[in-house]
Amino acid sequence: MPSSQDGPWLDDAAGRLIRPYTVSGGRTKPSTALDLLSMVMATGSAPQSHMGPEHTLALGLCDGPTSVAEIAAHLRLPAVVTKVLLSDLVDCGAITAKAPRFHAHSSDRSLLEAVLDGLRRRL
Repeated sequence: MPSSQDGPWLDDAAGRLIRPYTVSGGRTKPSTALDLLSMVMATGSAPQSHMGPEHTLALGLCDGPTSVAEIAAHLRLPAVVTKVLLSDLVDCGAITAKAPRFHAHSSDRSLLEAVLDGLRRRL
């Protein structure tokens, strides 16, 4: 029985009724190199070709710089499917993507403190 808040595509017993690979058209490799920490942001131009509802939802989440991981969490889709959707949006010019910037040492204390601070603000 579908839960009323989840809509018709989720079922309490069966889970997601549309499998994630159908959302990406069966594709498992994005055309744009995206990391979970890559930041994406809408350009303001609308996609020229028809996009699916998941593309529209993803684009709506890109008003400000947002990480690929955060978009995947909001869409409740696997990261690889989200990367395929976002790469479609990059290809059509609807969003831009920037690779994550790391300091010389990825275990730098200031980076770890910034991550911890961000997590505390979210909770």
